[in-house]
Amino acid sequence: MLAPVFKTLNTIAVRGHVGDDPRIYGSGMAPQGTPTPYITWFTVIDNPYDQLSGPPDADNGTVQIDCWAGPTDDQEAACISLAGAVRDALDVAGVANRIIIHTRETDTKLFRIGLQADFIRSR
Repeated sequence: MLAPVFKTLNTIAVRGHVGDDPRIYGSGMAPQGTPTPYITWFTVIDNPYDQLSGPPDADNGTVQIDCWAGPTDDQEAACISLAGAVRDALDVAGVANRIIIHTRETDTKLFRIGLQADFIRSR
């Protein structure tokens, strides 16, 4: 089923950015008015490892994790620092990851760094 994103990202370093009641939200959306910085994530794809000898015994899921900060100009460094903490948490958990976007949103002026992470897990 779904990858353990919250569990993986709920580290001391990440909480140092997003608070002890961590602002980490699934389904790709944070509640309106959430203070920055925060993290959103959503499942891009989740595939079973099919086999002929029986039911799948593992799943491979790709998740997009977006780090948000801003909107003031000096907040880009905060977004970069949060993304670094997220990447470190993924690396420690053995989750392959890559940065796929580094931008500033046109409407909200929030900075965003997006990572894709590949969660391979046994059933």
